[in-house]
Amino acid sequence: MKPNFLFITSDQQHWTTLGVINPHIQTPNLDRLARMGTRFDRAYCPNPTCTPTRASLITGLYPSQHGAWSLGTKLDESLPTVAGLLSEAGYATHLIGKAHFQPLATAPEQTSVECQPLLRDLDFWRQFNGPWYGFDRVELARNHADESHAGQHYALWLEEHGLTDWADYFQPVPGSDKPSPKCPDAPYMTRYKRTSPERAWALPEELHYSVWTAERSIACMREAVESGKPFFAWASFHDPHPPYTVPEPFASMYRPEDMPIGRYVEGEFDRMTPWHRETRRPPGEADFSGCNESGYGVHGGHSHLHDEEELRADAACYYGMITLMDREIGRIFAVLDELDLWEKTVVVFTTDHGHFLGQHGLIAKAVFNYEDVIKVPMIVRTPGQPAGGAVSTALQSLVDFTPTFLEAAGLPVPPAMTGLSQWDVWTGHREKVREHVLVEHRFQPRIPHLRTYVDDRWKLTLWRDQEYGELFDLREDPDELTNQWDDPAARDLKATLLLKYAYAEMAREPMRYPRIAGA
Repeated sequence: MKPNFLFITSDQQHWTTLGVINPHIQTPNLDRLARMGTRFDRAYCPNPTCTPTRASLITGLYPSQHGAWSLGTKLDESLPTVAGLLSEAGYATHLIGKAHFQPLATAPEQTSVECQPLLRDLDFWRQFNGPWYGFDRVELARNHADESHAGQHYALWLEEHGLTDWADYFQPVPGSDKPSPKCPDAPYMTRYKRTSPERAWALPEELHYSVWTAERSIACMREAVESGKPFFAWASFHDPHPPYTVPEPFASMYRPEDMPIGRYVEGEFDRMTPWHRETRRPPGEADFSGCNESGYGVHGGHSHLHDEEELRADAACYYGMITLMDREIGRIFAVLDELDLWEKTVVVFTTDHGHFLGQHGLIAKAVFNYEDVIKVPMIVRTPGQPAGGAVSTALQSLVDFTPTFLEAAGLPVPPAMTGLSQWDVWTGHREKVREHVLVEHRFQPRIPHLRTYVDDRWKLTLWRDQEYGELFDLREDPDELTNQWDDPAARDLKATLLLKYAYAEMAREPMRYPRIAGA
């Protein structure tokens, strides 16, 4: 019998924000999943930004291979996806929540439905439900928190539930002179600095997009079960991606003074790149103009100096956003209980990339590949798996998810896909299938353009066309404070790792077709 797949993702969640490993946060439903399945302690994204990794999740390709190499680019709609391949095999495939496969602008060579002003054209969204990227049905919302990108199917749901003035709870569309009286009167980035009481969002809790994501995911699962089809249901939650705002009681659930935050360690950037040191300069003085080849800038390309009290308040809100999401995940799990689906369903939780909450003096995103942003939380529960809360240190990459889902469904993995099937690891039949992971990070055609190689112990990062780089011993220096790139004592080690990195690049070359003849 073909298994169902329940794929649950969050957005920009630090790998430590699970109650099972962090006593400061309440995530009882994800903790339950961890007790029922396996928590993978060394899972990595292929790129620490949304579009590239989300495209990798459904294609089994790295960003440099599927083409959506940065934010502001489009995933080619003709590429094979896990949803399309499963749909062809008889699965009901659904995506509810955030997609972010396309940019916020549209152009003849990159047409986008995830752009303004189309996001708020509800007549369009009434008739747009798929198929899209292989998903039989999609119901989408592009916003993070109270961003202006709200609309799509989420806005239709809000109107169905009586909130006809829903736009008043979100930031105005860029260029609009119409105010939004029920959301904070501040532009996106400055809301990192707003005072603590303003982090409470006036949007009714029962109409939050996490509630919508769970409700619609449940409806699609029920519909598939009633039809007799196996399902692939992606419940794609939006939080805890900033802006930091959430309805009560979650906005005040955590006390800022209790929040664990990171800090810059004096001198830790002395051996790092010039861009690291720019983050320590005051606002208005930090110069990232050398990272703006395309004219669209880089996320995190600014001063990261911040007030610690404000950061603690941000962290408290961030934790509240996660706990609200966890509650809604619990509603989805309740349906698995009700319909007796646990032994028929592969359940996977992860996020697209991580987040900085003060680690290395950084906030939110930055142009670096520290563990805080490339390592992700990951939990898997497979049918028949005995409870016991297993923890695995086997290296995982989110690029592996599509090949793994396909093998679990008994389908061949297309040879062009470069991710590896982890099914034997997920089911406990092999200890590991990976010796390394590779992480790309490219915001501009040339600078910044990073590649990171990670193995069981070492981490090597190359910056394109630059003599500087990074080399960390993750076993002895897990906080990544001592860069050994220019250390004479590490010269032979660096040479060895550079060779391993070259081999890793060769190993991930796609082979679209098998060889079938001598010539």
